[in-house]
Amino acid sequence: MTAIAAISSTTDAELESFLAAAHRAAGPLAALRPAERAALLDHLADALDSAADQLIPVAERETNLPEARLRGELKRTTFQLRLFGEVLRDGAYLDARIDHADADWPMGAPRPDLRRILVPLGPVVVFAASNFPFAFSVAGGDTASALAAGSPVLLKAHSGHPVLSRMTGEVVTAALSAAGAPEGAFALVTGTAAGSAALRDARVKAGAFTGSIPGGRALFDIAYSRPEPIPFFGELGSNNPAFVTRAAAAERCTQIAEGFLASVTLGAGQFCTKPGMLFVPAGSGVVEALRNATVPPAAALLNERIQSGYTAVLSALRTNPRVEVLIQGEAPLATPPSPTVLLTTAADVLAEPQTLQTECFGPAAVVVTYDDESQLPELAQTFEGQLTATIQGTESCNVGDLVEVLASKAGRVVWNQWPTGVSVTYAQHHGGPYPATTSVASTSVGTAAIDRFLRPVAYQGFPQHLLPDALREDNPLGLARLVDGRRIG
Repeated sequence: MTAIAAISSTTDAELESFLAAAHRAAGPLAALRPAERAALLDHLADALDSAADQLIPVAERETNLPEARLRGELKRTTFQLRLFGEVLRDGAYLDARIDHADADWPMGAPRPDLRRILVPLGPVVVFAASNFPFAFSVAGGDTASALAAGSPVLLKAHSGHPVLSRMTGEVVTAALSAAGAPEGAFALVTGTAAGSAALRDARVKAGAFTGSIPGGRALFDIAYSRPEPIPFFGELGSNNPAFVTRAAAAERCTQIAEGFLASVTLGAGQFCTKPGMLFVPAGSGVVEALRNATVPPAAALLNERIQSGYTAVLSALRTNPRVEVLIQGEAPLATPPSPTVLLTTAADVLAEPQTLQTECFGPAAVVVTYDDESQLPELAQTFEGQLTATIQGTESCNVGDLVEVLASKAGRVVWNQWPTGVSVTYAQHHGGPYPATTSVASTSVGTAAIDRFLRPVAYQGFPQHLLPDALREDNPLGLARLVDGRRIG
């Protein structure tokens, strides 16, 4: 297991300096035109690409992740920065709306001139994740979407990759400065105490987090117990159940088994969207296909804390009398651990759902056999909020009731694919009901992630020269807008 280098924590004086600078930067950063902020993001993406050969080896040493995975993740990171730049240049994210004054408004009273737009929240504290040292860390999606919105970022570095965080933070700070961003638009904060203190500070207006349920819940409670409560966008934990219909099992049992095992062990099972539980028909070939499958070799986990947490949860599941081992490698609890797939029944899950559905962050999952597809909606109802839920079916499957339940439980419902791998797109939703996230209406992946760091303001009766550009009659930004209830442009 790779040793983690020690990095000194941010002092109280340093944190005060960062907070004051972020507070001063909020106005100038928000005042930049969308295309100007887009140029900042493009410059940052270019700088990260240029620094790849310096960053990747450090990431390998600190995270145990292979070079190919890390280079792909860095490409994703710079892609999402540039994609948010496109969102800014398009301008639709502002949701500009104009209602002209109307003396004959049917409400029964005249309508005043009203103009509504979304504006930045202000400084945001972002808590980096361990399992994606680029895409969900220093310059990851939360940082990209907050900067795109016009909100300064105080990035609380993750202790799992401290040297990489420091180096990436230096690239971000230098790139933003070179591109003309206001001083204080970004700062790197280290240490648990400093991160919590930043979240409590009155100058901070939102928090974002990716990590464990206990850690995320503790920060959520801080954010909402402040004298001025602030939004806290936490992605916490998920089991990501997958359901196989009898027709699908009969049609492609080997393909399903192989796809499931590949998804469970991708990245050593350290994806938040890993399918942790697979429901299959009793007597189908899926169980035997898994029993006869070749288990991928052991792979090192990210760090000692994740290794110990994984072995503790897996040990408890393996010794549960309702569970048996279906397939495992030579050293399932070693460092590094071999993958493990456990087996239980639908009746046992219904009897002890919370215990058997415990998230096991690493290369392990539970297969559940059921007798009749009519059981699936009831089984789906036993789950708490999820990031994803998957159905392996056929065109003729009548699973409308199951789809309805899963849509109420998960932020993304997947059909005949596997949930690992979250594409950065316009329609992506990476969220879900608690405890998958702390904010059910928001996403941390995709272009809609910018909405988290914006709030609406309506201007009533203002003269043109005092309005934001996006709401002026001459439309200097050339935006598509909702004017008197009709989309124009």
